[in-house]
Order: sequence, then structure tokens, then C-alpha cells
Amino acid sequence: MGQDRQPPEEGEADVPERVSGDEPLLAARVHRPSDLMRLLVGLLAIGLVIAIAAFAHATTSGLEQDINKGAVGAPDVFVKIAGLVSSIAVLLVPVAFAIERLIKRDGLRIADGVLAAVLAHGVTLATDLWVAQAAPGTIQDALTQPQSGGGLTDPVHNYLAPVIAYMTAVGMARRPRWRVSLWVVLLLDAFTMLVAGYTTALSIILTVLIGWTVAYGTLYAVGSPNVRPTGQTLLAGLRRVGFRPVTALRAEGVPDSADSGDRGRRYIVTLEDGPPLDVTVVDREQQAHGFFYRAWRRITLRTITTRRSIVSLRQALEQEALLAYAAIAAGANAPKLIATSELGPDAVMLVYEHIGGRSLDSLDDDEITDELVSSAWRQVRALQSRRIAHRRLTGDAILVDRSGKVILTDLRGGEIAAGDLILRMDIAQLLTTLGLRVGAERAVTAAVGVLGPDTVADCLPLLQPIALSRSTRATLRKLARERSAREREAVLAASEAAKHERELAKAAAADQKDVRAETKAEKKADKKAEKRALDTALDEAREEDLLAQIRQQVLLIRPQAPVEPVRLERIKPRTLVSLIAGAVAAYFLLSQIARTPLSTISEADWRWVAAAVLFSAVSYVAAAMSLLGFVPERVGFWRTVVAQVAGSFVKIVAPAAVGGVALNTRFLQRAGVRPGLAVASVGASQLFGLGAHILLLLSFGYLTGTEKSQSFTPSRTVIAGLLTVAVLVLVVTAIPFMRKFVSTRLRSLFAGVVPRMLDVLQRPMKLATGIGGMLLLTIVFVLCLDASIRAFSHGNQTISYATVAVVFLAGNALGSAAPTPGGVGAVEGALTFGLVTVGGLPLEVATPAVLLYRLLTLWIPVLPGWLCFNWLTKREAL
Repeated sequence: MGQDRQPPEEGEADVPERVSGDEPLLAARVHRPSDLMRLLVGLLAIGLVIAIAAFAHATTSGLEQDINKGAVGAPDVFVKIAGLVSSIAVLLVPVAFAIERLIKRDGLRIADGVLAAVLAHGVTLATDLWVAQAAPGTIQDALTQPQSGGGLTDPVHNYLAPVIAYMTAVGMARRPRWRVSLWVVLLLDAFTMLVAGYTTALSIILTVLIGWTVAYGTLYAVGSPNVRPTGQTLLAGLRRVGFRPVTALRAEGVPDSADSGDRGRRYIVTLEDGPPLDVTVVDREQQAHGFFYRAWRRITLRTITTRRSIVSLRQALEQEALLAYAAIAAGANAPKLIATSELGPDAVMLVYEHIGGRSLDSLDDDEITDELVSSAWRQVRALQSRRIAHRRLTGDAILVDRSGKVILTDLRGGEIAAGDLILRMDIAQLLTTLGLRVGAERAVTAAVGVLGPDTVADCLPLLQPIALSRSTRATLRKLARERSAREREAVLAASEAAKHERELAKAAAADQKDVRAETKAEKKADKKAEKRALDTALDEAREEDLLAQIRQQVLLIRPQAPVEPVRLERIKPRTLVSLIAGAVAAYFLLSQIARTPLSTISEADWRWVAAAVLFSAVSYVAAAMSLLGFVPERVGFWRTVVAQVAGSFVKIVAPAAVGGVALNTRFLQRAGVRPGLAVASVGASQLFGLGAHILLLLSFGYLTGTEKSQSFTPSRTVIAGLLTVAVLVLVVTAIPFMRKFVSTRLRSLFAGVVPRMLDVLQRPMKLATGIGGMLLLTIVFVLCLDASIRAFSHGNQTISYATVAVVFLAGNALGSAAPTPGGVGAVEGALTFGLVTVGGLPLEVATPAVLLYRLLTLWIPVLPGWLCFNWLTKREAL
């Protein structure tokens, strides 16, 4: 597929000493997205096999009977010989391969295989223990066979899974002879075990899946040897297609985001004779970069706006070549493709004429003239005249050469014969890209001058973040945060100025001997005046986002232009997660309700039910105390209680931690607390609540472990729980992106908390109210759960308050982390599991008790919460 050129004369091609490669060093190991994808597929397959074993008992039993009938006619001598040979060979073949690799000095790959084998062995032992002690009987029947001497066979074979993990991790599948020999041995071993009745078909399948999955999990965790082509490989490939390269210099500034990571590595190649070349190298790993993001976009967006998530290297090469030729034929300025070639089985290269320009992102603002902006629009007009969509009109895809000519690059993601929607998305993207550099007015003026007002107006429904590139959306979010910070600073400055004016007025009144007490009406008037001043300052500081500015500029030209956004999403991510979590929660709740007989409900002790109702009502008073204790300003107590009741409605439509924070922050702002201080007060309350929650959980867990023992030593369960928490904390802090995610969220939630706490510490009564409210809130919830238990236990099964507290605190923590509204499903499961395992309650008591507790604390308060929410909204308190 390369350009026809005369091959070099004999002897000229063999001059490696004249060729050098200059590029940044490649990482020794890479974390391949393909390994992660195989890991996820393996986990799904394991879950499917376990589900079949659990719910398709008749099918698995029939399969075992068919295998047993077919095994009757097999000669016993043949089975024994085959079993002996396979048992020996299944260990000898991997050892022989390891020796070969060591001779070729590939010991790291062998180390990866040994690590995968050890981990697979541990997973098989854990699976065997789970099936033997905790799995349902149907799973045990599907994975085991009764032995003649008593007992059952192993559910998972702890020697076969490590072998499979080893062979996968060391890459035997890429060597045909070794792969065939090992699979023959494995199949022979599986056959002999099935015929002899030592295992089941599902057990063999599960064993293979565990070994395969653990291997790819290990490879993704430790990384695989980097086999990407280097500069020397590139130069050798160029010589094969007839060029005479001298050096290959890696181009700097190559983007590395999921939005553009598959564009390849770019080189500037100098030749012995002739102008230099621009060469792009694309390998399989770059092809897979951002796969999960593209797959997610394909799921959530309508098909007409998305491209295929997976394309082969040859398809990518052919698509870019086609787009390059089509763009030039349409009259657009695009790099001229002069040759293509493969660089081994895992990479391709595309050779272009050298341009030597700079991207739009690298230009200074004063270098971006109106003529340059118009020239960019003319290139898009040329593409769209032949219905070619670029799909990546970001700043790094628009190149400006030394003469000022605009050239469109990165055409690999484009489309020919594109539909109207895709073409309008290109216009919306370029409007935003240019607007970020030259402003909305200049970007729209140039677009209208080249494309015409009607064409530009038609793109307004596509002018929405979801239709833009990932990098553009990130830039818009960054600008939005900066804009919010400026607005917040303006409001704080206005508040400080108003406060200073009031202090001056009071000082002037004191100088004039006017020391009369300020009336309630005057205080209310001062608050309203301050609120008006804050609203005015906010209106003056408010800035419109770039997309709104572009819409306004277009509407000035075409007032009748459509502005209603086109729906591009099939389903929003939050809706998808809520639906999945809600379906799981509904299944759990319905199954729990189905297991609870009506006689159990009718026999409930209604005195304890009434006590549980009382404790549930008191919880709103405690919640109000815990909030007001961190607000130095004067806020009405009973109105705060009403706001907490309104939170019962809000947390049904949003996760509990998010809905409560937003409602309380809005309530404090409406009550006269400045926005920054309102956020800080709620953050301080959340921070103290988190600390109190952890301390109470540790304290009650310690008491639970020692209450039945003479020594004051915590139980093994408590120690295991603490170790689990410690491991999770270490994992979060060790992984960079998780550490950044958690720190960013905590920093945004608790921003300004320390100065706010200093204000609260100056008022000990306020601090005591806040801490007392938190303790009271925990106590009444524990008492509510305990009363719910006593309502159904009738005094026959009782557990200590410490145990109830531990179960409640753990369940509440899971509910806050769960994505379902109000923690539905997660809280019920955690509470029921805790009462049964930790408290020792029978399931027929724990299930109705948890359902009653959740009914009183989650579902019944929804209607009063809705009424309180509307009442506060009408009075402008929310």
C-alpha cells in the first residue's frame, strides 16, 4: 500500500550507521486497556456461570447425567493412562516453556506467569471455601460430585487454574506450537476427570475462567512489556517503502487524552535527499486508548452521533487515507498522504508531506487574526460541500503554516457522506473552539461571513456540552469554576462592604448619644437591605458562559433561529445508574417482603412500634441541633426542624449525602447566611459528623467484641473490619487518580471549614449544641432500630444496644455511599445482614424489623417532607 518509488541501489539500504532515532524513552511496561477489558469480560463470565449453577439446576443436572451415560462405555484402562499422561504433561509443558524463556533471557515474563499462578491458586482456595461453607446448595451440587469414600470433589481445581493463569500471563497463546500442545494436554486432563467422575462440566468452565481472568488482572496490575515500535523500527519501515531516512525526531506537544489518544505518535523524518516527512505511527495500544470512554458514549448517546468503539489497525489506516484524499479533493487544505505501511503485526505508519506549522492552541491571542478565523471556516465549508465531517475540530487539529495558511489535520475520526446532524455538530464545535480563543462575537461574525446566517443558526440546537469534544467540555468546566469563584468573591466583598457600612452607622449613632435599642423591625429591614445588596452584587458579577454568549450573538442576526437543544442522549448516566441500582433495590425489597408472613406483621407489639415512631420524630430535632451548632448567625430553630423534614423528601430524589448538603446550604443562604459561610457551616457539620461516626463505630465495635468476654479484648471481627478499612484507605491513597478524586471532592466539600470552626469555637454553647445534636441523632436512630427489633421479637431475642449501634452505623455508612436514592437496597441489606450475623437474630425477626425501621425513617416521612418543602419554598426559605 506504499507509494511506488524506485528501490535503493544495492548496498545503499544497508547503512544503519547513518540512521539515528531521537525520541523520548518509552515506558518499560504499559497497562494495556485490552487486558482490563478481558478482565471485565472474565468477571462477567464467572458471574454468569455462578448464576447458571444457582438458577438452572435442572439444566446442570441433565448435563451431568448425559456425561455420566457417555462415560460408561469408555475403557477403564484408557481413562487411567490418559489421566496419568495428562497429569504429568500439564506440569511439564509450562516448565519446559519457562526453561526456553529463561534461555532467551525473558525472565520477567516468567515472573509475571508465576505471580499470576500464585494469585489464581489463592482465588481457587477461596472459591472452594465459599462453595463448601456459604454457597447455596444448588451451586454446590452444580460444581461438585460425591466421592465414593465420602465427601465431595473440589468445586474448582487448584492446580488447573494456576496452570491456565501461568500460560496466559507468559503469552503462550502467541506461540502456536506451545499453545496447541498445552491445550491438548488441558483438554485431555479435563476429559479424564469428567469421565472418571472427579469433576463437573461447570467446574471445569469455572476453573478455566478463573485462571484466564486472574492472568489478565495480573497483567493489567503489573503491566506488560512495552512492544511499541521505536524510532529505529520506524526508520527501517521507511526504508522498506523506498525512502532514505537519516533521523526521526519525535514531535512534541502530542495530546494524550482519551479524546485524542488514538491519533498516534508523530515524527519529523529527515531524508538524505528531498524535504522532510511527517510520519504518524499508530499501534494497537494507542488504538485501545480511551476505549471505555468511547464505549460509554456509544451506550449513552444516540447511534447517529457516535462512531464504532473498536476498529482494526487496517480499518483505521484505510479510513485516514480515504479521508485525506477526500478532503484534498473537496478543496480543503489537508496534509498530503504519500505512503502507508505496516510496522509489524501491531502497528502501522502513515507518511505525509511535511507542513511545519503551529496549532491554533499554541498561537498567541494577537496572532489569531480575523482573516485566520475566516480561513478556518472556509476549510470547513469546503469539507461540508462534499458532506465530509471532521469530528475533531479542536485547537490542536487546526494547523497554521509559516505563510498563514490554515490546514486541517487529524482526519482519522472523520466521516464521508455524513448526515446533517453530524455536519451541524462540526459547526457547533468550531464555534466553541474559536470562541474560546477570540470570543463569541468574532467567532460568530466570521462563521456568518463564510457559511451564511441560516447555516450558523441551524447549529444552535447542537450547541450543548454533550455534542462537543471531551477536551472542550473540560475547558468549559474549568472556566465555569473560575467564573463561580469570581462571583463568590464579588458577593463576599459586597457583604463585607455592607457590614462595614453598618458598623460605621452604629459608631456614628453612638457618637450622637443615640443608644436606643434596635427594634425587631429595624433588624429585619437591615437584613432585607443586606440581601438586596448581595443580590445586586451577584447580578453585577454574574457572567454568562461561552455557549450562551454564542447563542446571543447568533440570535442577534437570526432572532427566529431554533434554540431548543436536540436530544442527543439515549439516557443520562445518572438515570442509568439510578435505574440499575433501583432495580437491584426493588428486587431485594420485594424478596424480603415476600419472605415476611402477614402473621408476623399482625403479631407486632404496637407499643414498641409507637416508641419507634416517637424516636423517628425526635431525629429531626436532633438533626436541626447538629446543623445550627455550626452556624454562629441567628437562624430560627423550628424552621430549621421543618427544613430537616423537607430533607426526607429531597433524599428520595438524590443520594442522601448530596441532597441533604444542597438543601441545608440553600436553607442557610435564604436565612441570611452568606453563601460562602453557609457552605462552610454545612461542611463543618459534615466533617464533625464524619468524625463522630467513625469514633462511635470504633467505640461500639470495641464494646461489642468485649461484652461477652471476661477480657477487655476486641473480637476478631472488629479487628478484621479495621484491617479492611485500613487496606481500603491504603488502596485509595496509593492509586493516583483515586487519591486525586477523593481529595478534590473533600476539598470542595470542606472548603472554608477551618475558618468557620474558629468562629464556632468562640461560642462554646453553639459547639455543644452541634456535638450534642450529632450524638442525640445517633442515639435516637439506634433506639428506633432497637424498638423495631423489640416489636417483632416479643422479648424472645434481644441484642445489646452496642450491637444495634454498630449495625446501624455500618448500614448508614453504606447508605451514604450507595448510588440509590436514600440508600435504598444497600441500607436494608447491610442492616439485615448485620442483625443476623453480628446480632444473632433469626432472619424472620431481622427482616420485618429492618423494614419497619426504614418505613419510619425513609418512606413515611416523604409526604410530610414534600409538604414542608413546598411550604418553605413558598416562603422563600428554600
